[in-house]
Amino acid sequence: MVTGRTADVRGPRARALAVLAPLGAALAAGAAVAYVGAVDPNEPGHYPTCPFLMLTGLYCPGCGGLRAVHALAHGDLVTALGLNLLVVAMVPVLALLWGRWVLRSWRGVPLKGISIRPSYVWAFLALMIVFWIVRNVAFGEFLAP
Repeated sequence: MVTGRTADVRGPRARALAVLAPLGAALAAGAAVAYVGAVDPNEPGHYPTCPFLMLTGLYCPGCGGLRAVHALAHGDLVTALGLNLLVVAMVPVLALLWGRWVLRSWRGVPLKGISIRPSYVWAFLALMIVFWIVRNVAFGEFLAP
């Protein structure tokens, strides 16, 4: 039976080498989460203050993100959602994109530059801007950290 796909003739060693980049990225992200989980951002002096918040008094889309990651590292989803809904919502998206990267690397499918559709990037940018604005107005106060 002949299919439209070409057979992957690479051996197990080549496949293992192909997934080193995504595994390295996961290791770096895991180390960052472990650090934020160990060093509490709720205690002053551990991390710099958000420059946008300091200059304007308004919350940026990332405000509360470190505290949300800290809460997630400790298994507290409800607190994390209250600190930064956008960061928590991005965790499964990033996990899905990472899984896609691992799968494509394992199969030997080349990553052709940008592997995310530009329309998705623009939609995310629009969502982030709306989130930024809404969390700083009275009716969106529940989105503020």
